[in-house]
Amino acid sequence: MKPLFLNPPTFEDFDGGAGARYQASREVTSFWYPTWLCFPAGMIEGSRVVDAPVQKFTLEDCLTIAKGFDMVVMYTSTPTLAIDIETARRIKEVKPDIVTVLTGPHVSILPEESLKAGNGIIDIVCRGEFDYSTKELCEGRDWSKVDGISFIKDGKTIHTPDRPLIEDLDALPFVAPVYKRDLPISEYVIPHFKNPYVSIYSSRGCPSKCIYCLWPQTFSGRQMRLRSAQNVYEEVKWIVDNIPEMRELSFDDDTFTASREHARNVANLLKPLGISWTANSRANCDYETLKIMREAGLRHVVVGYESGNAQILKNIKKGVTKEQAIQFTKDCKKLGLSVHGAFIMGLPGETKETIQETIEYAKQLDLNSLQASLASPYPGTEFYTMAKEQGWIASDDFIDSTGHQKCVINYPNLTNAEIFNSVEEFYNKFYFRPKYILRSIGKMIVDGEERRKLLKEGKQYLEYMRKRKQGQSCES
Repeated sequence: MKPLFLNPPTFEDFDGGAGARYQASREVTSFWYPTWLCFPAGMIEGSRVVDAPVQKFTLEDCLTIAKGFDMVVMYTSTPTLAIDIETARRIKEVKPDIVTVLTGPHVSILPEESLKAGNGIIDIVCRGEFDYSTKELCEGRDWSKVDGISFIKDGKTIHTPDRPLIEDLDALPFVAPVYKRDLPISEYVIPHFKNPYVSIYSSRGCPSKCIYCLWPQTFSGRQMRLRSAQNVYEEVKWIVDNIPEMRELSFDDDTFTASREHARNVANLLKPLGISWTANSRANCDYETLKIMREAGLRHVVVGYESGNAQILKNIKKGVTKEQAIQFTKDCKKLGLSVHGAFIMGLPGETKETIQETIEYAKQLDLNSLQASLASPYPGTEFYTMAKEQGWIASDDFIDSTGHQKCVINYPNLTNAEIFNSVEEFYNKFYFRPKYILRSIGKMIVDGEERRKLLKEGKQYLEYMRKRKQGQSCES
């Protein structure tokens, strides 16, 4: 069977597709590559990857494309499940015999519920990594003989045995050739990266125990599996030779620095290529590893600080102390590394006082950029179980009608409205500091490209805040 791997249409600027971490529309336009869909696409002849939000394909566009395929594999998420099922229904209308498959964390955790929600529209749910599951389905293997899938037969839900995590990542194809074949490289933009950028994984899974993090708990696993450094180098070299417009490479691993030895080995091989690259790091990476990576072209790190309160960091099992994070940030600055910090408002233990503590902490760290998210207890995470047991979940609607994040957490001493409003307060107090404004003006004066980027982001951010003030994203 010829498969269409589809990241389906959702909301404008929705960054929750196949490979992204933020299941909502962003404050400013940001798009990650649909990497998870591209792995199996690279193994199956006649496949095609469509990333509708990035390619600006409408549902009608996708229906027209789907007519030429025998199977459609869609990556779905908790906030978009209903929309994606409707997309599958429309596809079935134009091609009734097409096999519809849903993948992603939500359906991996709730396969039976997802099939029932599909009401006969969804044929198969893939649980966990779906690279080989979809390959075997396209080869015509009997569904009951394909591990890691769920389907309904004769009115009963059938769950085949779980598929083991893939250990030999080197056996998987490179995703970059699929990017070049099917996707518009120039449209993938992350504001704090040099653009256009190209994103790949050098590993899967993360050994950390953070209670809120979706992917390791539901999809990629808490066992870190590594590609060989040589295999990573060969794909990067292919990108350099075949995608010359790339200005920066991104390692979108759950945590690139979780294995410091692997990070160093990859860096040493990349050094002769002379490219700029970014990576996701924990805030406890040692100076020597940072130095080796910096000397090999690392320009920018994306770091989850989450909170400035020591007890909250313990509550969420972050495994990194404030003291470690402060030293890590100093080390990055000493090496000339740019840092993008990620923070979460509304984690267990949050109060009005800890919100202010986190904002002041971010200002003291003086990061190059940051993002503030609302705590979202997705099914399958320890945070979700805790929130359910404590009665903290006020709503099952993670996004509003425009795709923007809503605060579904409501604590006895802190309302979801207060948590929601803290995000805007965080941005205002961080970005409108005189020190940050002066630094930004300096960049705009010396760099025309930086000026255009900052002005565009500013307009997008103001529009985002206008929508928030209209109450579109807040449930009191």
